[in-house]
Parts: sequence; C-alpha cells; structure tokens
Amino acid sequence: MPPKKKSINRKRTASSPPSRSPEKAKRSGHGASHPNPRTTEESGTAKRAYYPPEMSNVQARAYANSELLRPIEDLEAALSETRVSREGIAGGKAVVHWFKSDLRTRDNRGLERASEKAREEGVPLIAMYIVSPQDWEAHLTAPVRVDFILRTLEVLRGDLERLDIPLYVETVEKRKEIPGRILELLGEWEASHLFANVEYEVDELRRDAGLVRACLERGMAMDVLHDTCVVRPGELVSGVGRQYSVYTPWFRAWVAHIHKDPTLLDLLGEPHKNPDTARQKYAKLFETTIPSAPDNKKLSDEEKKRFRSMWPAGEHEAHERLRRFLEERIGEYQELRNFPGEQGTSSLSVHFASGTLSARTAIRTAQDYNTTKKLDGGKEGIQTWISEVAWRDFYKHVLAHWPYICMNKPFKLEYTNIAWEYDDDHFAAWCSGKTGYPIVDAAMRQLNHCGWVHNRCRMIVASFLAKHLLLDWRMGERYFMEHLVDGDFASNNGGWGFSSSTGVDPQPYFRIFNPLLQSEKFDPEGEYIRTWIPELRGVDDNKAIHDPYGRGMATEAREKGYPEPIVDHKESRDRCLARYKEGLGRETA
Repeated sequence: MPPKKKSINRKRTASSPPSRSPEKAKRSGHGASHPNPRTTEESGTAKRAYYPPEMSNVQARAYANSELLRPIEDLEAALSETRVSREGIAGGKAVVHWFKSDLRTRDNRGLERASEKAREEGVPLIAMYIVSPQDWEAHLTAPVRVDFILRTLEVLRGDLERLDIPLYVETVEKRKEIPGRILELLGEWEASHLFANVEYEVDELRRDAGLVRACLERGMAMDVLHDTCVVRPGELVSGVGRQYSVYTPWFRAWVAHIHKDPTLLDLLGEPHKNPDTARQKYAKLFETTIPSAPDNKKLSDEEKKRFRSMWPAGEHEAHERLRRFLEERIGEYQELRNFPGEQGTSSLSVHFASGTLSARTAIRTAQDYNTTKKLDGGKEGIQTWISEVAWRDFYKHVLAHWPYICMNKPFKLEYTNIAWEYDDDHFAAWCSGKTGYPIVDAAMRQLNHCGWVHNRCRMIVASFLAKHLLLDWRMGERYFMEHLVDGDFASNNGGWGFSSSTGVDPQPYFRIFNPLLQSEKFDPEGEYIRTWIPELRGVDDNKAIHDPYGRGMATEAREKGYPEPIVDHKESRDRCLARYKEGLGRETA
C-alpha cells in the first residue's frame, strides 16, 4: 500500500458531488428511500415480487449435492436432446437474434452466430428486445439502470440500422407471457431460427430451456450460447472434480484454462449487412420506437439529466472508456484502486452489467496493452485489473452451480440461523448516509446521487450494515440493486456474501471492518468524505474528519447537523461476534 500522502491530490473522484441535499434526494423517491415495507422480522428476509420468501435448507442442500437438476443443467439438457432435430430444420424467411444483457454489435456470440446463419440461408437478420416490466420489478432493477438500458437500445438501434438490420422492441407486460409472444413473433416473421445468449439467473435459465423445447415443437430451432463469461460455467473443477467456491484457486485454474486455449479471447466483429431488400420488407420493424420507462422505474427530469451526464450509454462509449483507462490510468491502478477519492478505477462495471462491453473484449484489449500474453504476468496494473474483471466470471460460475443463492439463501447454509435485526430507524439512517460514521455516510450518499459507489466503499457499508447494525444482509443487497446503475445479481450477491461472511470465499465472521481504520487508510486526508458530506467540509483536521465526535469536533459537527454515531463500534463488534457464534451453534433445518 502506498504512503498516505503520495496518493492524494491527484484527481477528484470520478463522479461529481451532490447538487442537492440528502433530504431533497429522499423526497424525490429515487434517492435515500425508506425501508421496503415488505421487509419484516416475521419473514426473516427481504422479499421480492414473484418469489416465495425463502427456499428451505433441505432443498438448497439438494442442489448443492447434485440431487436436484440445476437450471443450467436443464438448459444444457434441452439443447443436447434437441440438437440433431434442430440441426435438421430447414431455413425460413428470416433469422432472429434476441438481445438480453448483451446490448452490443461487436464480440457478441449469439448475434454473430445468428448473422452467419442468416447469411448461409440467404435471408435477413432481425434483432429483437423484449421490455419486461415484471422482470425489472422481480430483479429489483434500479430506475437509473432501466434508463441506461433504454438509452443503450437507442444507440444499438442506430448501429444495426447502419447494417440494414431492424431492432424490434416490444413491451410484454406479464413475464410469463414472454415465451409465447416470442413464438408468435417468429411465426409472423416466418423465422426458422432464433439465437440468444445465456443469462445465468434461475428464472432465465428455466425460461430458455422451455423455449428451446417449445420452438422445436413448432418446427423452429433456438440456440442459446455462452457469451457473458470468458470461460463457461462448469468448465473449471478442482482435482477431485468439484466446483470451486474460493476465488484464488479458481482464478489460477481460469488463467491456466485460457492459456491452454487462447482462442477463448478471440474477438468477433459486427454482424453482416442485411440484403438491400430488408428495409423494404421489414419497413414497419424499422419504425419501432424505444418505450419510456414503466411508471415504477421512471426518473425525474433532474435525475435524467444528471445520470445521463454521468453515464453515457452504448458500446461506443464503453470502448472509449476502456481505451482511456488503459492509456491513462492503468499504470496507477494497483496503487490507487482502493482509494475512493481518486479516479483510479475503470468505471466500466455499468457496461459489463448491460453487455455494452464483453469481458472478453476488456481482457483481450488489456492483454494487447501488456508486455506479455500471460494474464498473470507483465505490467502490475494490467494483471491486477484482469484479476478484478475475472471476479465477474467467478460469481457467474457460483450462481450457475449453486442456484439457491437466487432464492434468498446464503451460500453458507449454516448461517441461516443468525438472528438478524430489523430496525427501521437504523436501516433508514444507513440508506440516507446518516449513521454518524463519515466513510459509511459518504459512500451511501455517493450511491444515492450517482447510482454507483466505489468497490472499497461497497465493502465498508455492507460490512457495517450486516455486522455493526446486524441488519439482514439481504436488505442491503436489495437496496443496492434498487439503486445501482451497474446492478448485476451475481456480483452484487457475491459482494454482500463476502462482507456479511455468508457467501463464497468470505472474510471469516470474526473479521469485522473497522470503519474508522478503513476511513483513515483509504481516505487519509478526508477528500472523499468532504466531497460527499458538506456538513464536514469545514473540518480542517484530517484526523478529526474521520471521527468528529470522538476527536474533539463534536460541537462543530452538531452545529452543522451531522449526526452522532448510531452505534458504538466496540459494543457492535462484541454483539456481532456473539450473535454469529450463537447462530452457527444451532442446527439448521
């Protein structure tokens, strides 16, 4: 870790400070919100629409022990069982690619395969995107992320039109009706082949497995390809044939696997241009408009302006941001990546989450900037960044193999019996950045204002919620998803599992982040705190700003309206240790 002074006074944090007070943000409905009213002590979990409260431990263990068919195994079985029949289906009058979380024209396996099939058959390629308000509700998709997706669709439509490929966008109000509507559209277009990329959440895997079989029943072929991960889930197993649940050995296997097969980093180009007749034949499809956000996902005009200036949409922006990062900041990445007051990270997570940039493209491009083709060698900043991007693959692999984490379960089932608190006042203070712990409050205010927060701070605030406040970690997991522009279930769930010690590869439960030490170490001069907490900008003492009430600045902090700490660190730590130990000592159902 660099000396404290060395890392300061370089560049300001990537996102601008708030232009309005937290109270105004709270009143708008999209800033610091109140706890979800369906979160109750009786349920013991943060409920989600369209889902039961929580899977039983018995059923979760059955998935873990391979006694139940995993959703990804069902999809693979559907593809395997139908392969010969699908290959025998004659060409129709069109081929369709279904965009999901892969909103780009370049390096897109499903799109590339669809384009090749259309060229082989001598027919046009039609692109399709289904807007599903119920899916956004079920998956807790943040309004800022919905806005980013819809803006990206505008960019994607323009890119495809340049190739005479129409992008048909339709809203299907009820999520259960999506497969049937897709079958209807394929019939209307007389399409014989449908291509899509895999999404690894449980509902999406089950939906696609059923749609593969339903297509075949109607004489059509659906192919679902692995695209999101550099190495497909299930490929990496330990010496005894088990899936990895710890990152470090998994990463070594991941690197070795790619080194053995470098073609995994081969990149794909744009789809072929459609025949000239496509524009006339599908004129109505080219007239499709991108809908507005559903009422429950709308932003205010002020929020639209703010978020759109922070997060320009589309794959061109993604590639430009990647280029700038590799040319301007990768050299300092290892040194600065943990300092939230520095512009030390790539801020590409929003593009990975929406698929405007593939992990393959990111890693291959970083590899091309390196002095070696080895993913774990060469320039320190590049190899560290590659290892960070790889975490996204890791969490997708975990999701595919242990699907019960999609169902309100902690990865470590022995943590089911921890008695969580459900204190609405504490949760509201955490949400709004008013806990009295400056580094925690600065991070939550950045999240509420930007729809994004630095990864180091994500860990700090998650640990604080789960271990200082002993609030159910799923309440925090939900709040993040409802506010993050880069909300991705697997990565978000994995991060919360790490910080609450309930997930894969976690810190032990007795390792509890001390927010004061974290603040002093990663924001030594208080630059980040002063950016996001205007009440403390007048505190000149770089020691006192981390703990104004404990270091002689109580009067000043109180006069400016900054709250006192809502819990005591030592007492909270002792309570947490006792509560976790007690929960781990009980039998799980």
